[in-house]
Amino acid sequence: MADAAIPLRTRLVPAMARGFIGRCPHCGRGRIFGRFLKVRSECDACGLELHHHRADDLPPYAVIFIVGHIVGYLILETESAYEVPLWVEMGVWPVVTLAMALALLQPVKGAVVGLQYALGMQGFATLPRGRPAPGPEETRLAAAAAGLGDRDHP
Repeated sequence: MADAAIPLRTRLVPAMARGFIGRCPHCGRGRIFGRFLKVRSECDACGLELHHHRADDLPPYAVIFIVGHIVGYLILETESAYEVPLWVEMGVWPVVTLAMALALLQPVKGAVVGLQYALGMQGFATLPRGRPAPGPEETRLAAAAAGLGDRDHP
C-alpha cells in the first residue's frame, strides 16, 4: 500500500462515520471491533494502533440520551393518542428500550473512537505508515512460524 493512498489524518465527520459502521477511522477498511465492545489492538489493514483509546463512559451516556429521548417521545405520543392497557406498555417499552440500547452501543463507541482519532486524543497523535504487501520471504517466514513446512506451502 502506498503512503500516498492513505491521507495524513481523516477529517472529523468521515472518521466518526467510519467508526460508527465499525471500520478503522484511518483507512476505512479494517474492522475496529474484535468482539461486541472489545476494540482490536490495531487495524489489520493499515496498522493504526487502537489499543490506547479511552471511550469509557461517553458511549453509554450518549446511548442513554438518544434512546431516552426517542422512547420518551414514543411513550408520550402513544399515551396521548391511544388507549393502550398498562400491561401492554409494561411489556413493550422495556423491550424496545433494551433493543435500541444494544443496537446503538457498538456504533456509538466506534464513533467515539473515530472522534478521538480525528482529534489526535489518547495516543492517536502518531499515524501508521503504509504497510507494504508481503513478499515471498515474509510469506515463507509466516508459514514457518505457523508450523507449515516448505512442502505444505506453495
